[in-house]
Amino acid sequence: MVVLIISPEKIITSYSGRLSKLFGKNKGTTRNLKVIFHDFPGGAESFELMSRFCYNNGKTQISPYNICLLHCAAQFMEMNNSISGTHNLFEQTDKSLKEINYWTWSELLIALKQCQDLLPDVNSSVILQKCLDSLVGRLALTNEASPCPSTSSPDSSGFRFSCDTKSSESVKTSSSRATWWYEDLLILSPNLVEILVKSMVERKFNHVIISRFLFYYHKSKFYTTTSDEKRKIVETVIDMLYTLDWSSVSYKSLFRILRVSMSLNINKSSKNKLESMIGSQLDQATLDNLLVPSPYGINYLYDVNLVLRFLKAFLNGRSSQLSAIRLRKVASLMDLYTAEVAPDPCLKPSKFQAIAMALPDSARDSCDELYRAMDMYLEVHAGLPDEEKLKICCALNYEKLSAEICIHLSQNTKFPSKATVQGVVSQQYKLKSLLQGTNISQQDTDLSCTSIEIRSKGKKDETSEQVVLYAGKLDVISDNEKLKAHLKGMQWRVMELEKVCRKMQTQMAKIMKSRVSSHGHSRSLRRLCS
Repeated sequence: MVVLIISPEKIITSYSGRLSKLFGKNKGTTRNLKVIFHDFPGGAESFELMSRFCYNNGKTQISPYNICLLHCAAQFMEMNNSISGTHNLFEQTDKSLKEINYWTWSELLIALKQCQDLLPDVNSSVILQKCLDSLVGRLALTNEASPCPSTSSPDSSGFRFSCDTKSSESVKTSSSRATWWYEDLLILSPNLVEILVKSMVERKFNHVIISRFLFYYHKSKFYTTTSDEKRKIVETVIDMLYTLDWSSVSYKSLFRILRVSMSLNINKSSKNKLESMIGSQLDQATLDNLLVPSPYGINYLYDVNLVLRFLKAFLNGRSSQLSAIRLRKVASLMDLYTAEVAPDPCLKPSKFQAIAMALPDSARDSCDELYRAMDMYLEVHAGLPDEEKLKICCALNYEKLSAEICIHLSQNTKFPSKATVQGVVSQQYKLKSLLQGTNISQQDTDLSCTSIEIRSKGKKDETSEQVVLYAGKLDVISDNEKLKAHLKGMQWRVMELEKVCRKMQTQMAKIMKSRVSSHGHSRSLRRLCS
């Protein structure tokens, strides 16, 4: 607030259109008037600079250190058409701004900081934009160079830089040449950082350099500010990172931002943007990245809902087509995560099922790890009804279970009997398909409901082996012990059949070698077993 006790004949009135209008309404008044300005830009310091201009016959030294204060004061007091004629403070400041390209780097930063302190005064926004444009232009020209080139002239570079101590020390090593300006711009508020980054993006700056600056800004400013300022910094950094190419953003740094933001209650828009950036590159994550504690009020050990949102962002991200390699990486990661959260006694079946079924079936070549996670979950949640267990088992593709896991499943009392039967039947069909694909010298492969006979014929000798494989119709009966006895018999016979297949492969290999050596040419032999 600025308080003036002024007479109509006061010198300052002759330079100010605002005061002239005010006193014009009181032409007959000779007494002093009290004028109060509650929103005078720059306060007493700015008013003092303006007063010196008026009492010095319209002359003052305008520099980068005071130009913003003088410019805003001139605008506020309407000193663009002074009664004195040529002594126009606004025009003088405007003329000085045209020489902004000749300011040193330090002078530019000082003027920028001064404009920032005057915000949200609308009159400071014009000079602020000019300062930011000049700053971005210098960074664009120098790119990875020092702010203190050995030679500088307005003709060659268009700019003249200062070699202040801070800047010269920041570029001593080659590794910091691209980031020499990071520390200098820590003076900027989050609002100005937003304007700065948008301008950089428009000028096609390297997105890696921009993203590193944003992370540096967050790290440097975060621990010295209030909670509200921290939230504003985090939201600004997230919003600006979202405008960049996400592949240029450090994935580890995104998770650091995530962990910090969870205690700040950032706005929903910034939160969604952060999760989208993380989720879109989920194939780069590690298990430790995903083990985020649940928010307050939720009993789960880890934040399962957050990971489900990551998965949704991964499947519906900017890249509409996901490669098989990326899908497999995420599937492998999710198998590890599922195994990690499975022992949580508070994890609801619906959440576990959602994690298990989040990815398409094509993402996994094997469901063994998923089965082990389910086995662990059902062990901890032994009291679940069969209906809930069957819903969980829907995530399993029994055809992608190994023989070892199928054997384990057939003996696993934690799984419902229907799931056990499905696993065994799936293996039976796999074996049937395997044997139907073999053709052994016109010997019929007989897979009946009670036995499988496999014959192989050599040169003159004929060897035959028969393995009995129980493949009768399995009835789901209430007596689980009887069912388990049937399954155990089948397991043993499946193992025996695999041994026979391996033995026959060895025999046929010997036959091939023998025929090649005796007839001097090779004959193609069909594979009996694969």
